Amino acid sequence: MSIRFITPNQHGVIDFVVAAALIVAPFALGLGTSSPLAIWISVATGVVIVVQSLLTDYRFGLVKLIPFRVHLSMDGAVGLAYALIPTTLGFTGIDAMYYWVNAAGVLAVVSLGLTRQPALLSPAKAVA
Repeated sequence: MSIRFITPNQHGVIDFVVAAALIVAPFALGLGTSSPLAIWISVATGVVIVVQSLLTDYRFGLVKLIPFRVHLSMDGAVGLAYALIPTTLGFTGIDAMYYWVNAAGVLAVVSLGLTRQPALLSPAKAVA
């Protein structure tokens, strides 16, 4: 039995919500106390997520160039990068915590993500 349950459709919604949060949250939370990069890496990541999502082969993609499995791999790389950024760039306090929390969230979504959208049950199968 797989513990993966986040469908590509759900992942698409998460992508756009997270992108908006990554663009707005650094300002709302007052990031940048240890480095202004703490703000701008988040904002840039949010913009990249929007572009990546619009180019992904899933329900929310406009130009379906990126296979969903590649999209998940790219998300995983972002999660790992976010886990390392505070140490490598010397972020402290809320700046570091912000990146570590986001890393955990991204890696959780990737780990729990299905690679294909499940087929809908037909009414006959749903009753049985």
